[in-house]
Amino acid sequence: MSKIKDHRVFLSVEEAPTSWYNMQADLPSPIAPSLHPVTKKPLQKEDLSAIFASALIAQENSPERYIEIPEEIRQLYAAYRPSPLSRATALEKLLDTPAKIYYKYEGQNPAGSHKMNTALAQAYYNKLEGIKRLATETGAGQWGCALSIAANLFDIECAVYMVRVSYEQKPYRRSFMECYGASVIPSPSYLTEAGRSVLRPDPASNGSLGIAISEAVEDALSREDTNYCLGSVLNHVALHQTIIGEEALRQMAKAGDFPDVVIGCHGGGSNFAGISFPFMREKLSGRKVRIIASEPSACPTLTRGVYAYDYADNAMLTPITMMYTLGSNFMPPGIHSGGLRYHGASPIVSKLHHEGLMKARSYTQNQSFEAALTFARAENILPAPESSFAIKAAIDEALAAKEAGESRTILFCLSGNGLFDLSAYDAYRAGQLKDISYDEGLLRESLSALPKVEND
Repeated sequence: MSKIKDHRVFLSVEEAPTSWYNMQADLPSPIAPSLHPVTKKPLQKEDLSAIFASALIAQENSPERYIEIPEEIRQLYAAYRPSPLSRATALEKLLDTPAKIYYKYEGQNPAGSHKMNTALAQAYYNKLEGIKRLATETGAGQWGCALSIAANLFDIECAVYMVRVSYEQKPYRRSFMECYGASVIPSPSYLTEAGRSVLRPDPASNGSLGIAISEAVEDALSREDTNYCLGSVLNHVALHQTIIGEEALRQMAKAGDFPDVVIGCHGGGSNFAGISFPFMREKLSGRKVRIIASEPSACPTLTRGVYAYDYADNAMLTPITMMYTLGSNFMPPGIHSGGLRYHGASPIVSKLHHEGLMKARSYTQNQSFEAALTFARAENILPAPESSFAIKAAIDEALAAKEAGESRTILFCLSGNGLFDLSAYDAYRAGQLKDISYDEGLLRESLSALPKVEND
């Protein structure tokens, strides 16, 4: 009887990483300091204390290379982590490529995406400080789903401002959040001045992550019992997500392999940071690996944005941060990859891109959905629309290896499943998705509103 091959690589709970990796410790030079939105002076820790837990503020600015994961969080992680690393042998065969394709699958947890990794941590630290309520934003709803679960686990109320176009496209994500006790508000809303200021000139606004962030921050500032949580961009969020890449490093070693290229889809940067930062550490120590961020051409932050100081939100309530940006008043088209519709990028990801240590590519949503169905029919996992941008880049790498007649080891992060995104797949299969590249004139107009900062 022949031996059945298992193309997955597992780690036991005992083999799981016990620390998050802080990329800040190994940057070639420090990231530029964030600035106060009013004074435009370097941000102080006390400036953030009104809306963030003190432990998260400390992590945001920590110089430590590794930060220990509290035992209670590791216990919660153990319900779904370590996540599997799989060899996509069926996809390799379909593409007839000499490349080896691996993917780290983050869609098997209760929320169906990588967002659980930081949601549990953020809820935990807020609970320790006696916070009774959390306010947040969400694009496609993956982050909102994760935080609603985490808040429920720690008996904390949760208010989620969901970008209106996704609120309407993905009603079952809203329903999911409400099942865990969260209040879900379509953004822009009339509950905040930030929302009302958008709706007055444009009552039918699709909304954006920048607007939803403004509403959630305003909500948190208005109540003493409420803190704000963000699902991407911030240093401490990227930190929590590095559990993905740390596991993947161990799993690749178990497989007797190491990637030539590491790929993640890119919006604000949390999933990309999670898979890539531990491998970037290896790259900086001398190992050869290319790192690629894959983003929508409708929201091309890294590929068409500028590296400059900008606000993280539309109403200019948040700190001014040095990052790749399309402008804080940028209004992306209502593509179905709602988690990637953000005008800015993580300061650390931005720094790495600016230093030439990684590359970025952009694709249309039809290109990404074609790749998603190719992957789904080969590997039997329906990807989230966001994840499909990483799949598209991985397929391109595999086909390039085929054309060059060379072996190549590819690793990408499959950041979530698409089981709540069937309306998007219906639209794609019906030929109803439009490919929209952002208008150059509108982009120039958006960038013209960047804040004036000395020594920018």
